[in-house]
Amino acid sequence: MSNPADLGAFLDEAWQHLDRGVADSRSPARFPTFVTVAPDGTPQARTVALRAATRPDAVLEVHTDIATAKVTALRQNPVAAFHIWVPEADLQIRLTTRVEILTGPTIDPQWEKVPAASRVSYGTLPVPGCPIADVFAYEKPADRARFAVLRCSLQHIDLVHLGPRHRRAVYRAGDGWTGAWVAP
Repeated sequence: MSNPADLGAFLDEAWQHLDRGVADSRSPARFPTFVTVAPDGTPQARTVALRAATRPDAVLEVHTDIATAKVTALRQNPVAAFHIWVPEADLQIRLTTRVEILTGPTIDPQWEKVPAASRVSYGTLPVPGCPIADVFAYEKPADRARFAVLRCSLQHIDLVHLGPRHRRAVYRAGDGWTGAWVAP
């Protein structure tokens, strides 16, 4: 175990979990809670699949259907938060991001990596959230035009370790991710 008083090691640990979340579908970081603010000001939380984590750029990526409520919310207010609980590490990871909605040919490489069976997640008819006549009154055609990548540029990282002696640190893009200890 690394020095528990080392801010850099604490941040390294968080990034290791994020990287594992991209690579391993059984990792708790694979399916974080993603929170946006609806146009009426209410928070909206949902589970997403973490598709990329790039530490040098401080960017996370998730995929979505362009017709979802999260995209509507992000078009009005392009900020979002991620929440990840890693039980085996007793670690809470909270991330605040600015989000860019990517569509069109620039995301062809990401679309090519989406397995055929998963492509049906992009194109639900009627669009997600619309009332339907009964439980299965919808179709799920794969529609490349509805596929989008949410490029989430990290602004703030808040880590809490809930061990015998709690530790909490915050890191900000604006200070080069140097970090500071705060009361847990």
